[in-house]
Amino acid sequence: MAPSIELNSGYEMPQVGFGLWKVDKATCADTVYNAIKAGYRLFDGACDYGNEKECGEGVARAIKESIVKREDLFIVSKLWQTFHDKEKVEPICRRQLADWQVDYFDLFLIHFPVALEYVDPSVRYPPGWFYDGKCEVRWSKTTNQQTWEAMEMLVDGGLTKSIGISNYQAQGIYDLLKYARIRPATLQIELHPYLQQRNLVGLAKEEGIAVTAYSSFGPTGFIELGMDRAKNVAPLMEHDAIISMATKHNKTPAQVLLRWASQQGLAVIPKTSRPSVMTQNLDSTDFILDQQDMDRIAEMDLNLRFNQPTNYFQTSKLSIFD
Repeated sequence: MAPSIELNSGYEMPQVGFGLWKVDKATCADTVYNAIKAGYRLFDGACDYGNEKECGEGVARAIKESIVKREDLFIVSKLWQTFHDKEKVEPICRRQLADWQVDYFDLFLIHFPVALEYVDPSVRYPPGWFYDGKCEVRWSKTTNQQTWEAMEMLVDGGLTKSIGISNYQAQGIYDLLKYARIRPATLQIELHPYLQQRNLVGLAKEEGIAVTAYSSFGPTGFIELGMDRAKNVAPLMEHDAIISMATKHNKTPAQVLLRWASQQGLAVIPKTSRPSVMTQNLDSTDFILDQQDMDRIAEMDLNLRFNQPTNYFQTSKLSIFD
């Protein structure tokens, strides 16, 4: 079983989890069920992924078959931008819990520190970035402080055990810590050898905030979206340095990339639908990259970010991934 990370909320989070971004709804229930059978206990979901109902079906099936109990799982979800208004946070959290068929989340995150105008779920769910579903961005006047206070009330009400943040940078974290009654337990960020964010990771560690790395394989997931920025850089799993380390340690390139992060004390949330790769990713913490390996990967940092709000805030005349 993969090691765990102790959170400042007093709970432990598995260090290797299963990410649910871009898991197809048609196969999502089976994927979650099979991942549980493979040994995964941390599942990282979100309203915006559009598959939480199917995730819940996979979890419910595994619990019904006594493969796991609810308390064996660490379920993560996220508050989407259109639900930042203080009075909207609890209702949408309850809807997401119902989709997952559970009574509480282990961790609930603010997905982005960007508040958008409310879109009723009866109009469109998940609502996405655009108010009209096409190209219009409407900002909400709700502050991050107001949203965080609503997040704290979720903990008070037993709807989530811990709360955290995603896609925050240093300034946002410093601001949050000024008013937080409950400190964020985790920070989830894009992190891979092309985007190492060492200063941000160091800040989080100094403040006792655990870090979860997403997109550990760099451009791979974004190439699937047709992003030119991702297409124009060498895939990490085909990089000569990563392949060389994989050969040296008798591991796969994916295991090397995951171990690079977990060896720094970070959590990782890879995904795959292939059972053999599920097992390989889960078993990526049983070897050590030596200093030479770590130094070589440090040299690969390009400060190249693939996931950021400006990718979406384009007019209809521009590429959404410009």
